[in-house]
Formats: sequence, C-alpha cells, structure tokens
Amino acid sequence: MTKITSKHLEVTPLIRERIEARLEKLSRHDIQLINPHVIIIQEKQQFKIEASIGIPGHKLFAQAKHDDLYSAINAMGQKLEKQLNRQTHKPEAQRHTNLKRAEESVDANLDNEIENEFEKNYAA
Repeated sequence: MTKITSKHLEVTPLIRERIEARLEKLSRHDIQLINPHVIIIQEKQQFKIEASIGIPGHKLFAQAKHDDLYSAINAMGQKLEKQLNRQTHKPEAQRHTNLKRAEESVDANLDNEIENEFEKNYAA
C-alpha cells in the first residue's frame, strides 16, 4: 500500500491511481518495495513531488518539480526507475570488472611462464 501525503492539495482518486501505476512499473525489477511514501506539495505555480521507497539493502529517493502534476509524477517515476535499475545491475557491473582483472592477471602469468620456458629450453 502506497502512502500518499499532500500539502495544500486534495489527493483525488485519479492522482492516486496515476502514482500507484507509476510505482507499479518499478515492480518489473522483481524487487519488493518497502513502505513507499509519496508527498505532493503545491508551491505557487508548480507541483513538487517527493517519493521515498525502501528496497532490501537500500533506500530510493526522488523528487521532481513541474507546472503539471502528472508530468512531475512521470519525472519522479523515471528517476526512481533509474536508481532502481542502477541498484539491481550493480553486482553485475562489479563482477564484470573483477572478471576482467582476473583475465588480465592470468594472461600476464601465462606470458611470464611461456617466456621462462622458452629461455630454459632455447637459451642454452
């Protein structure tokens, strides 16, 4: 259940539906969303929307401002999606760099062994 709080604005069912639909897109990553909380603030001519969502081992936070409330909701959703994508693919990126380093060290060791073997057999 998404907790939606607003200041100086009534949360209509349509606004609630749009926010929940945007947050539901985050579920494509197969990660449990813990206590999603969205705050909508109406400032003079703009809408400011903030969201904080817990995920296992991390917390996501995004805010967006726009003249149109629905555009602000979409911008906030995109920022959350980008953060979630970065978190879910972080281990893969680290593993890639570790594998690359391991391959380089194996290649260097192999080159040294070949040179030593060559010198031992043909240097005499």
